[in-house]
Amino acid sequence: MIEALDIHVTGIVQGVGFRPFVYRMAKKYLINGWVLNAADGVNIHAEGESRLLDEFVIELSENAPAAAQVKEIELKEVPLQDFDSFEIRFSDDAAVQETTLVSADLATCDDCAAELFNPNDRRFRYPFINCTNCGPRFTIIDALPYDRVSTSMKDFPMCERCAAEYADPLDRRFHAQPDACFECGPHLSLAWRPDCEATPGEDFSTRGAGGLLSDELPDGWRIAWGKTRETSDALIARAIELLCAGQVVAVKGLGGFHLVCDARNAGAIARLREGKRRGGKPFAVMMANAEAARSVCEVTPEEEKALSDPARPIVLLKKRQGVALAAGLADKLPELGVMLPATPVQLLLLHDFARALEQMGVPEPPMLVMTSGNIHDEPIVTDDAEARGKLGGIACAVLGNDRAILSRYDDSVVRIISAGSAGSAVQMIRRARGFAPVPLKLARTSADPEAAAVPEDAAAPEAIGAACHEGSPETAGHEAAAVAPVLFAAGSEQKSTFAFVRGSEAFVSQHVGDLENAEAFDAWLDAKSRFEKLFELRAARLACDAHPEYLASKWAREQARKLNIPLVEVQHHHAHIASVIGENGLSGAVCGIAFDGTGFGADGSIWGGEVLLANAQAYERFANFAYVPMPGGAACVKNPLRMAYGVLWEFDLLEHPAAKRVLGVLGEQADLCDQMIERGLNTPMTSSVGRLFDAASAILGICEHPTYESEAAVLLEAALGPVASPDGGSTDEAGVNSRYSIAITKNTATPKSTAQDTSVLLFDAAPTFKALLDDMQAGIPAATIACRFHNAFVEAIVNAAKLAYSVYGVSTVALSGGVFMNRFIIEHALAALQDEGFTVAVNRELPPNDGCISYGQAVIACAQDEITRNE
Repeated sequence: MIEALDIHVTGIVQGVGFRPFVYRMAKKYLINGWVLNAADGVNIHAEGESRLLDEFVIELSENAPAAAQVKEIELKEVPLQDFDSFEIRFSDDAAVQETTLVSADLATCDDCAAELFNPNDRRFRYPFINCTNCGPRFTIIDALPYDRVSTSMKDFPMCERCAAEYADPLDRRFHAQPDACFECGPHLSLAWRPDCEATPGEDFSTRGAGGLLSDELPDGWRIAWGKTRETSDALIARAIELLCAGQVVAVKGLGGFHLVCDARNAGAIARLREGKRRGGKPFAVMMANAEAARSVCEVTPEEEKALSDPARPIVLLKKRQGVALAAGLADKLPELGVMLPATPVQLLLLHDFARALEQMGVPEPPMLVMTSGNIHDEPIVTDDAEARGKLGGIACAVLGNDRAILSRYDDSVVRIISAGSAGSAVQMIRRARGFAPVPLKLARTSADPEAAAVPEDAAAPEAIGAACHEGSPETAGHEAAAVAPVLFAAGSEQKSTFAFVRGSEAFVSQHVGDLENAEAFDAWLDAKSRFEKLFELRAARLACDAHPEYLASKWAREQARKLNIPLVEVQHHHAHIASVIGENGLSGAVCGIAFDGTGFGADGSIWGGEVLLANAQAYERFANFAYVPMPGGAACVKNPLRMAYGVLWEFDLLEHPAAKRVLGVLGEQADLCDQMIERGLNTPMTSSVGRLFDAASAILGICEHPTYESEAAVLLEAALGPVASPDGGSTDEAGVNSRYSIAITKNTATPKSTAQDTSVLLFDAAPTFKALLDDMQAGIPAATIACRFHNAFVEAIVNAAKLAYSVYGVSTVALSGGVFMNRFIIEHALAALQDEGFTVAVNRELPPNDGCISYGQAVIACAQDEITRNE
């Protein structure tokens, strides 16, 4: 029986090859009708046999193109219109342009990879091969709609053969905007310094099968172009020679340059580290596939899936026991960041590097350091000329091209964590290429401003056996937000992102970096302007962090004053918890546990060990870690021995025999710290759990002079060794847990205290630090002490949740903040809280660090605005 359906598909289904996919499936299942881009997705009219229609709809749901993200399919039975064919219809509706969602950049698909290495294919070894299922998207777009003329491909008119593919609905490259070949597309270039020689005396200008010729650039570098397969291969061959000789090469990727060297060459790594001024921060590596990664790391099925994701993130993998890595790669750490090739250039480099190693008799799988092409804390470089200028002191050659990068994107970073009874879960560490700018939903939240208070009908906590709340933000509505003006949330100072809210969608930017210098802030402004242009966003209200000195917050306050538009200033840790509430579609109150390094508190102090009773609109400070002094303020972050002194001073432990080592290392600085604390000079008080971890690391002698942010805490976790799994690390010695316990006392309020600035309870870490010193004095190994220290904070998290439930009946716990990037803490906390019957929610698509702050600000501002409009 012939039937007819109107089908409406929502999600990322435009500019990703979805209409030609529908066309091919219609042909396969003998469906007649049409497919059309709509303002809110894709509309399909389908007529065919009932059974075939069912199979057609299943194909749409389960086998959509890799670049597509189907959120929902709505079906409606309609009268037959007796179509005798199926066609792709085109729409010039302005509404389509305004609501189009742009796919993130995607790794080279298997089909293109096969063609890349097929000698019989016309794109054999073409470094920019792509199709509708892969390749650059957001990084080359200048304006919407997503057409070639609105991308950096506009300067490359298609040849006749590419144009024919582009116009054929049955072709994999139908409407693939970056479609190109050697004849009509972008080409590689290789620029090198005059002293760039793998073998002394070589004259590269006459090398190569294509008889390469080079030109001299104004900056003194020489450059050659690979406009044919032969000359392109010659450039890659030269880059491989340099890598094999221990040199560093800058290679242009999708969102910026990478600095590349042989990951097994300690000398090359040392030169790279010195040039980047990177200190001890680990490097990520690129390997050919998951099997190659297993030669150096443990790779679970879930981790293999993450490695192979079209986003091609860096995946943090546990190193294999007994595997020796080159010095300087990821010293002292239990994990190594591994990524698989994302672009044709990377595929070619890794393939040819492997062949070169085979010829040299090297048996190990090829492994290349692939790190962001920047200097220290500056933004990643995107322009070829800029790469020669800024990276030329590190790399002796630049493998670039003539396709411009319009949006700057770093690599994304994820890890797979054990989520207790829920199994495993993906934890986002850095959300950038491959994930942003896919929008997140803003789910409906409770409009009751009293929802953060005691629930009237408090139910007993129940175990749901999952790390995340089962509510889906994709299915939860937020009708009130649909009529609200656009909101811009400025985010935080570190791990900076920003967010635009349009209707029920939050466009959270890619990771921008730390806004501590003019270049980084300029990159933030540039990214914001690109979002405004592409998505036609004009903010009529603003949100920012309450910190008085954050650059993004200062900008927001100035804009609010100049434009006379509303501004919501959001407490940092409330934003952390609100980000979890928003991502998981939670309503009502949660016990929000926000542990991190720094956040401006409502009382003017530095917070970072907070237990909040919170919903999306408001919070109360239920508990916090007792304040400790930071002699020298921000200097403590870079010198954790100062932080250690402040902790020992506050806990009256300076006279402990094991503290003498800290005092001896500090020398005269100890007296200076003492005077600063006693006189209150440049000594802010902090409740930060992150700073307590820094102090413990310094006291144990694990990290006294960090070279990158959070290194002291990172190395303290690394000192755990094999006990870091959720099934290990428990201590069975009598009395250990009680000695390392974190005391809980009633807080003291004043007549001026408020529910936001003064907590009900204080968590006192003094007993834990005394136990740490006692164990040091007794000669207990540092790994054991570190494990006991970590367990104390896991126990504190569970106790905080129990207390919140006993007092207020709140059984849902939300965890966020940079401390929860500690694998031991997050995995053990999830397991322990679930064992106690709590519902636990964590960040899902955003990192728990400050990368989630802008979204949290947006959740709070929208929820407060909803209350105002409903009054």
